[in-house]
Amino acid sequence: MDHAEEAQRLFREGYNCAQAVFCAFCDETGLNVDAAARLSSSFGGGMGRLREVCGAVSGALMALGQIRGYSDPADPSLKAAHYRAVQELARRFREREASIVCRDLLKGIPVLPGDVPEARTPDFYTRRPCLRLIGEAAAILDDMLKEETL
Repeated sequence: MDHAEEAQRLFREGYNCAQAVFCAFCDETGLNVDAAARLSSSFGGGMGRLREVCGAVSGALMALGQIRGYSDPADPSLKAAHYRAVQELARRFREREASIVCRDLLKGIPVLPGDVPEARTPDFYTRRPCLRLIGEAAAILDDMLKEETL
C-alpha cells in the first residue's frame, strides 16, 4: 500500500491531518479506522487548531509508536531507541519542510482563528500545503519502516 497516497485520500475525505496519516497505517498498526481516527482526532491543526506540532507529524509519530514503540517502562534502552526514531522522523521532516510546527508551516497563509475547522473548499486545498505535508510525513515513516533500523 502507498501510505502517502492513502493519507492524502483520507484527508480529502475530511479526516484531519493527524487522522489521515495515522489511519493510513491501519494495515500496519492493526487498528481499525474508527479506533485510529478517535485516537488521533485531538492532534489535527497542530493539536486542536493550536498550531503547535504539525498534525501530519503527530499522526506519523502515533503510527510509529503503535508499530515499533515500546511498552516496558523498566527498560530504558527501549525508550531511548524509540526516542531516537522519533527524533529521526522529526529531523527528516524538518529537512524537507524546515519545521515541524504547524504555525511555521502555514506562515503567510491566512488561517481563521478559533476552534471551528475551515471548510474544505477547492481554495483550501490550493492555498494550504497540508495535503503535501501529509504525504511527506507518511512517506518518511514508510522509508524508516523499510530501513528496518527501528
